[in-house]
Amino acid sequence: MAPAALAQHGASQALLDAQLELWHHTFGYIKSMALKSAVDLRIADAIHHHGSRATLTQIVSKVAVDPTKIPCLRRLMRVLTVTGIFTVVQRHLSADGAAAADEPVYALTPVSRLLVSRSQNLAPLTAMILHPTFVSPFFEIGAWFQRELPDPCMFKQTHGQTVWEMADRDAAFDALFNDGMVSDSQFIMDIVVKECGEVFQGIGSLVDVGGGLGAAAQAIAKAFPHVKCSVLDLDHVVAKAPRDTDVKYIAGDMFESIPPANAMFFKWVLHDWGDEECIKILKNCRKSISPRDEGGKVIIMDIVVGAGPSDLKHREVQVLFDLYIMFINGIQRDEQEWKNIFFKAGFSDYKIIPVLGPRSIIEVYP
Repeated sequence: MAPAALAQHGASQALLDAQLELWHHTFGYIKSMALKSAVDLRIADAIHHHGSRATLTQIVSKVAVDPTKIPCLRRLMRVLTVTGIFTVVQRHLSADGAAAADEPVYALTPVSRLLVSRSQNLAPLTAMILHPTFVSPFFEIGAWFQRELPDPCMFKQTHGQTVWEMADRDAAFDALFNDGMVSDSQFIMDIVVKECGEVFQGIGSLVDVGGGLGAAAQAIAKAFPHVKCSVLDLDHVVAKAPRDTDVKYIAGDMFESIPPANAMFFKWVLHDWGDEECIKILKNCRKSISPRDEGGKVIIMDIVVGAGPSDLKHREVQVLFDLYIMFINGIQRDEQEWKNIFFKAGFSDYKIIPVLGPRSIIEVYP
């Protein structure tokens, strides 16, 4: 091929590569909606029921799909296998041993095993994040950027009320939110206890601030019986808390005061709030915790942008979550941003333990 033709071909290929990349991003939401469909239809449960491997016919026997939509389900499964939610392990064999070309066998992957109904089940959290109530605020993100702060967060701009107000007024939404948070706590706290258990040594009491229904506090109390655990949350949350537990539930407002304890625990709470609100909360913690030589500290489980593994997927999840939490005017902070609020709240030191994938444990000392 002549040099001019080669150059022209290279330019055309570069344009096509750019178009492919653009389309890959543009259709990214289809991947999320395909995942949502798998959660809604409980496809992972259907495959698990058949021994973690199932044909489409076997899946259909366990999910609520109209018979006219079975060809469409096959197309959905193709997306879910290409994107790694499920995998195809072999072709189904007919009675005479011949391969049936139209009957692939679908199997669970490590990702889809997290969607199977059991104790470590992230389906409720996935369903919450992909619920229309949480997705729809992002349709107007461009318009939101054009408005001057302070203004309503994207969620309130869309729904006319904050997440917390909706949870207080709408029982179904409150259940969606709490189920999502509980599923995450049950998943991650098992890992925290195994990988970061030392952070709970040397303390006798702990308050899980904004701890919801107390799944995290219950996990800590079970793993460390010497730690007296309490949960502080709003009235309507505490009213739904379980009664058959050693964890104590306290109705209150972390912006006003926090009950005294050796340590305070925050799981996915401080990222909901701006710097001034976080400083106010942490100052209340500072008043209520023990001195450092008596085990006094604040334990935070959250994202530290830039901490942990440096591969693209970890970094991308961290910054995507930062953009996501902006829908309630929240922020995922890097180390310098965390340090700023710690010191302004009167704390003297901190330690970041980046062992939870995109999240970290942060110990903050008085």
